[in-house]
Amino acid sequence: MAFQYIEIIKKKRDSKILTYNELKHLVDGYVQGYLADYQMSAFLMACFLNGLNEDESSHLTDIMLHSGTVLDLSHIPGIKVDKHSTGGVGDKLSLILAPMVASYGVSVPMVSGRGLGHTGGTLDKLESIPGFNVNVDMNTYQYLVEKHGLVLAGQTKEMAPADKKMYALRDVTATVESIPLIAGSIMSKKLAEGIDALVLDVKFGTGAFMKTQEEAIKLAQTLVDIGLGFEKNTLAFITNMNRPTGKAIGNWLEVKESIEVLNGKGPKDTQQLSCLLGGAMLFLAGEAKSIEEGYAKGFHSLENGQALSKFREIVDAQGGDVSIIDHPELREESTHQISITSKSSGFLQQLDAYTLGSLSVHLGAGRIKKEDDVDPLAGIKLHKQCGDFLSQGETLMTLHTNKELDVIELEQWALSATTLDSNSVKPDTLVTHILDKDGLREYSL
Repeated sequence: MAFQYIEIIKKKRDSKILTYNELKHLVDGYVQGYLADYQMSAFLMACFLNGLNEDESSHLTDIMLHSGTVLDLSHIPGIKVDKHSTGGVGDKLSLILAPMVASYGVSVPMVSGRGLGHTGGTLDKLESIPGFNVNVDMNTYQYLVEKHGLVLAGQTKEMAPADKKMYALRDVTATVESIPLIAGSIMSKKLAEGIDALVLDVKFGTGAFMKTQEEAIKLAQTLVDIGLGFEKNTLAFITNMNRPTGKAIGNWLEVKESIEVLNGKGPKDTQQLSCLLGGAMLFLAGEAKSIEEGYAKGFHSLENGQALSKFREIVDAQGGDVSIIDHPELREESTHQISITSKSSGFLQQLDAYTLGSLSVHLGAGRIKKEDDVDPLAGIKLHKQCGDFLSQGETLMTLHTNKELDVIELEQWALSATTLDSNSVKPDTLVTHILDKDGLREYSL
């Protein structure tokens, strides 16, 4: 059996096409413990370097999906809809749009993941709320959807277990940025969670795993094709991740900013993207006649407090400390807070998302090794966004950490992410395209 695993790995190493049975033998062996981490790492790197064709990608998704239980929520009335982001820096949108959509009576069974590489993970953010339990079993998962119309959880042990193991390994083996591996990971757990429709936020830019718009469109097409192939109404937005979303990077800092947005405040870009994606979910669920009507409903839920009320409800239902949601200023802060000031004056032209995401991981907000703990209080608070004017000596950002780190090195790292211009600059467009069953077309907010 071990010899067969090696032959399969060798075959992909040599850019040959794997059959369904070969892929299933390898993935099943990994789930059952016959294949070691280092062997799966070799296979993942071979996939990363040599790719998978359309059939192999579809096979891999199906194998990971059926490595566990595929949940049936058909007894719950209405269309069940979820959203997934391909990962970015400062991307806390799920915390906002999930309760936003659920506040209109739409069921949102949301299964999320941990941070990958320089990007944050929704589960790590939720766990920065004291007491919040993301590790629910299948019965509790189903109960929360039935009772509250919403669940914010990780994969249960029964749900796509192959993906869960491979996801953690990809994070620490430099095999994240692969379209077939990303597509298989996303769609296997999304299809397993019992949804009828899916909205995808596919990002491109320095802070995304897809660095170019063309790569993001290719990934979006793969994801949408898989979703439609499984008869799930699926659409994708192509969004810009050259700069962070909002002003907070890091787990509790992002939750705190999400609470601001749920209170009708917070950064404009975070509000807009949350309402766009949430509005698309309302549209697919039949609660809005168009994405634009859904967008308006999303803003209304922020203004009137119904989205915040639903967020409080699910935090309480999943064991979280609701008092922290009501008074986020009472949450403890990191031991060290380091102010980074501008060395000159000018308009902020660039805030490189990748550099800031990597710095945030260094501060403790992410994982370098698979077994690393995440510091919920670590991260970066931006005081300026692209297009803002900065005076010399003005605070640009504050670094939060509980580690003893070299302050001079941190300052150089932080400033390397910024570019100033003497002329006023216009921030990049947030959304460029939409892709659905009718194809690709330009889209703007």
